[in-house]
Amino acid sequence: MDWTEKYRPSTLSEVRGNDSARDDLKEWAETWEEHREAVIIHGSPGVGKTSAAHALASDMNWPVIELNASDQRTGDAIDRVAGEAAKSSTLTQASEGTPGRRLVVMDEADNIHGTYDRGGARAVTRIVKASSQPMVLIANEFYEMSRGLRNACQTIEFRDVSARSIVPVLRDLCRKEATEFEESALERVAEQNSGDLRGAVKDLQAIADGRDAITTEDVTSGERDTTRGIFEFLDSVLKEDDPQDALYLTYDVDETPDDLLLWAEDKVSKVYDAGELARAYDHLARADRWLGRVRATQNYSYWRYATDNVAAGVAAARDETRGGWTRYGGAPYRSSKDKTRDEVATQVAQVAGVSTATARRDIVPFLAVMTHHCTNRELTVRMAARYDLSETEVAFVTGSGESTNKVESIVEDAARLRSEAAEEHGGDLFMERVEDAASESETAQSETGSVEAVADDVLADEAEPTETPTESDDDSQSGLSDFM
Repeated sequence: MDWTEKYRPSTLSEVRGNDSARDDLKEWAETWEEHREAVIIHGSPGVGKTSAAHALASDMNWPVIELNASDQRTGDAIDRVAGEAAKSSTLTQASEGTPGRRLVVMDEADNIHGTYDRGGARAVTRIVKASSQPMVLIANEFYEMSRGLRNACQTIEFRDVSARSIVPVLRDLCRKEATEFEESALERVAEQNSGDLRGAVKDLQAIADGRDAITTEDVTSGERDTTRGIFEFLDSVLKEDDPQDALYLTYDVDETPDDLLLWAEDKVSKVYDAGELARAYDHLARADRWLGRVRATQNYSYWRYATDNVAAGVAAARDETRGGWTRYGGAPYRSSKDKTRDEVATQVAQVAGVSTATARRDIVPFLAVMTHHCTNRELTVRMAARYDLSETEVAFVTGSGESTNKVESIVEDAARLRSEAAEEHGGDLFMERVEDAASESETAQSETGSVEAVADDVLADEAEPTETPTESDDDSQSGLSDFM
């Protein structure tokens, strides 16, 4: 039996590594009758978010109704399951005449997007505002959720669990399983998984399988060598191999298509120039759409199309092979820059009527090319006005310094433009100028290859925000032959 399930915390006091967040969650539950707000628990995978929610329910003696990523999460399904659960007490509680509560838990709430989970995001926001039962939304990516949903809930962040906090958990598990251990072995497992308690427990179980004792040598020999494989993958796709060889190498990398997409998206800008980036992001966007279909349908045969785009597609976007060594850095992580990017993508998505993922990979890179260093000031002002961007967000999109007078004045002019447009009930603040700006900017054209084509894609996305892609879409179902 999986140790993460066998030894899942049964009370909040058993949840390790996030004492402050745990206390905040308990206070939220105990005062729920006063504020009646839902709560978002967010943080990296494996830090105990779901375990904490179930442990809280146990402490409060609340039955749990769970809607997770494997469920169909359209607006209708959410209204039917979570909506009904959020309104009524259990039959037992009703028969006893007690004002009993149930805890509605929605896992992976950040993976509800308008295209695949049609109406789901709006349904969740509507339910949390009207709920007569406590609700917990669990998310890895806080800014993947709409601003309206975030503002309607309290938020609690679960931080990565330190190696020092992981070691006592591993020690306790070894004792419960009657397995001898070297302290240095447990420290090594904890260090390899620093931040991810669940990953550490899974690694420990894999190492302990068939052994009466765990040594440091056992940990070293069983260490997962995914980092080297990932760098070979990056060199193959971004620098060295043709699309076919890059795809074949990808089959030997011990990572899911989701992880490969994250690595490629995070590192491609370290190697590709502007024109190559535009083409690469197009393939990454297609891969993301296929992964969205996997999440929506649980049909993992779609993984092959995502892998085709991440490997062969991104390799085909490259104009030439490259040699030498590239400092890729560590694994993708959520820096303040990442959060700014996601906040921009969320705002663009709300205005354009597309998913956050589509905005992040299709529209934001295009905006960055068109407004690079605020060269076209009028267009940059209109962009900031249309999407209501702050100085930090304008600086991120344009690549300019946040504290510069240029960015500050652009944001001020954008605020005035928004005010004027509101008074005049005006229409488009930005897109009406895209084609003019594209024709004026030969530099942008040469960097992107075809600015007009990108503009057409953006306009198409905004004109038809609710179109559902089908399995036969040629633009997404790209096989290897498309990149040869």
